[in-house]
Amino acid sequence: MAERQTYTVLIPFPTGGGHWSSVGQQLELLDVEANALRSAGRLELTSVLEAEASPTNLAQTATTKKAE
Repeated sequence: MAERQTYTVLIPFPTGGGHWSSVGQQLELLDVEANALRSAGRLELTSVLEAEASPTNLAQTATTKKAE
């Protein structure tokens, strides 16, 4: 059976029944469910976003320390 992965919403989209997702909301979806939304830039894997954020935080910390 296919496993669900956690995705983070970047741009809100309709989820059905008149409801919309919200920015930063985390959803557990199958790859098939998330494929078109990822292509449109509406969501991204949470693990990818966390990995991208880590080096940025380290660079900002280093810059702040140099300035002090």
